Amino acid sequence: QVQLVESGGGLVQAGDSLRLSCEASARTFSSYAMGWFRQAPGKEREFVAAIGGSGGTTYYKDSVKGRFTISRDNARNTVYLQMNSLKPEDTAVYYCAADTAWGRVTTTPNRVGYWGQGTQVTVSS
Repeated sequence: QVQLVESGGGLVQAGDSLRLSCEASARTFSSYAMGWFRQAPGKEREFVAAIGGSGGTTYYKDSVKGRFTISRDNARNTVYLQMNSLKPEDTAVYYCAADTAWGRVTTTPNRVGYWGQGTQVTVSS
């Protein structure tokens, strides 16, 4: 069983930055691929970014490339999402996800093993 706790959301203005954190309870954190998803009101949950267990592989949604950076600190059991140049369309609840299978945190979120409770990010124009 893996518990994920997100933090770092908030209300910011367009162009500002935020860093989200997700701390995991997993004993072998490096065994898990980690991902960030988001869900805006009235929309489906969508993939944002993912990172492999060692941190050497990353993958991003096209619309956040160059603005968002995913990273992890395996010594702290934590994954981060640095969000720069935020836009109003980035407004959503952001969820952290963990799974031992890379594909589940990128292409098949409905099969992801573990989810956090979500943290709200609101970007005003």
